[in-house]
Formats: sequence, C-alpha cells, structure tokens
Amino acid sequence: MTILVFALGLLIGSFLNVCISRIPKRESIVFPHSHCPGCGRNLKAAELVPVLSFLVQRGKCRGCGGKIAWRYPLVELLTGVIFIVLYTRYAGIDFLLYAIFFSLMVIVFFIDFDHQIIPNRLILILLSYVLVWQITRPVVPWGEALLGGILGGCVFLILALISKGGMGGGDIKLVAVLGLLFGWRYILILMFLSFILGGVTGALLLAAGIKKRKDGIPFGPFLVLASFIVSAWGENILFWYLRLSGW
Repeated sequence: MTILVFALGLLIGSFLNVCISRIPKRESIVFPHSHCPGCGRNLKAAELVPVLSFLVQRGKCRGCGGKIAWRYPLVELLTGVIFIVLYTRYAGIDFLLYAIFFSLMVIVFFIDFDHQIIPNRLILILLSYVLVWQITRPVVPWGEALLGGILGGCVFLILALISKGGMGGGDIKLVAVLGLLFGWRYILILMFLSFILGGVTGALLLAAGIKKRKDGIPFGPFLVLASFIVSAWGENILFWYLRLSGW
C-alpha cells in the first residue's frame, strides 16, 4: 500500500508542477495541454511519467533539446515522500484531508520560493478548504481555531510593521489560515519552528555568500515546512515541551 501511496504522490506532484508554473502567470491549469516551455511542443503521454520521463530523457526536451528544470522531478518526489509520511500518521479520511492540504502547500512553497509572492487566490482556496475541514471534521475546537488564526495573523502583522515590509502580506494571511487549522497551541510551535528554519537557512546563505544582508528571503517556504512538521510530529513536540517545562 505504501508503494501505491508514493505513486499517487508522484502523480499529484506532476499536476502540482503545472500549477506552480501557470498560477503566477494567471494561466489555466487545465488548458492548454502540457508542453515544453522552450519550444511549446505538446508533450506525449510517455513524456509525462513522473520522474521516470525526466531520467529517460536525461533532463532534456525530445523536441528542442532544451534542459528540463530539476524542479519538476523534485516536486514529484517531494510530494510522494509527503504522502508516505502522512500515510504513516493518518488513516482514511484524515489522510485524504491532509494530503489535499499539503498538495496546496507544495504549490505555495515553490511559487513563493520562485517569485516571493503567495497569490491571493491560493490563500482563498486554502482558507475555504480549512473552513470546510473545520466545519465537517474539526482538527481543534472552534475556540482554539479562531484564537490560533487571530494570534498567528497578529504576530506576523506586528513583525511586518516592525520590519517595515520584511514580512509580506502573503505570510500574514497564510499564518492566519494555519492558525485556524492548528489552533493557538500548535500555531505557537509552528511559528517558533518557522523562525528557527528561516534563521538557520538565512545564516547559511549569508555564510556561503549566496545572499547579502539586504537581500530578501521568502518566508512562505519555512511556514510550509513548519506546518508539515507540526502535522506529522506536533503532538510529540508539544508533549516533549510540556514534559521539559514541568507542566
């Protein structure tokens, strides 16, 4: 079953690549047919097999010989791994709910990474999905969810004001949506983890000379990573913290 879940993740990842490429351009994710971004040639079914097609073609388009970005197999493999981890943590409808949610979050991750923006329509889709999720199968009580959304949004709004735009509006909206899903306890853990991930990554990029102090680093990917960690191991982290603090 694990192999089937991984294969499903690969297939979904292939579709997510289309979304990542087209949403920032305001293009339809359904039409036209998948094509080479270099020469525009429509891709055949054999060229759309996740990961395998990339390896067989040695990362090049069969038509024009242009290079295929490594991001394509990376997104497919990453989605497959995400599905496997979620499958080990959740069963049935819960697995499906989290799998759909993190498929959307993969799109957020790479669009923000590439363009340093989280499109409003993606935020609206996430918000709608989370609200329906909370209404039909609550992850946390509504009181905790509302407090989590307010807490997350306010903290990031204050950070945006203090940093004078260092934190983007998309980040504020995203963390508010995450707060609605995870509640106030876990949004605190999520924000803490995102700051650690962002700080460590920023320090490494500065040390390697890849980024300068004034260069912006998209924060959305760290929120996505932190939300996945909380979804998979949040209870363990909270238990460890409470035990360590003597509560």
